Amino acid sequence: MANFWYNEAKRALAEGELDLVDDTLQVMLVMTNTTVDTEDDVNTISGFTTLDEYDGANYARGTIANLGITEDSSNDRAEIDGDNQVFASLGAGTRQCQAAVVFKFVTNDSDSVPIAYYDTGGFPFDGTGSNVTVQWNAQGILQIT
Repeated sequence: MANFWYNEAKRALAEGELDLVDDTLQVMLVMTNTTVDTEDDVNTISGFTTLDEYDGANYARGTIANLGITEDSSNDRAEIDGDNQVFASLGAGTRQCQAAVVFKFVTNDSDSVPIAYYDTGGFPFDGTGSNVTVQWNAQGILQIT
């Protein structure tokens, strides 16, 4: 699978309902039984048929810090970036971690909007009790072309 944007995020961005710098963007990890990689048209996190969120020791969703947008004129796009996400002392889950899902956190899963599926740069993996860093692409977490 490749990284992709969810359709609701594209719509919300076009309507001005999604602010990729000032909204709270969070990251969750999902395991190999998830359907988030095939359901690109859901509107909320609770809309996924099978979330299969990571269940290893010490896991908690994280908030992306230092969000910013830059223009990459040589590649004709905007790049949205933030700090790499560190999951400290991440224990093994019941299945491998398949990907990260970036989403706009509002108050809970029923109103939080999935933005992007991210499975490059170290996925899949098994937690071993060490820190796991989701290192975003050098050209940003997301790109708008």
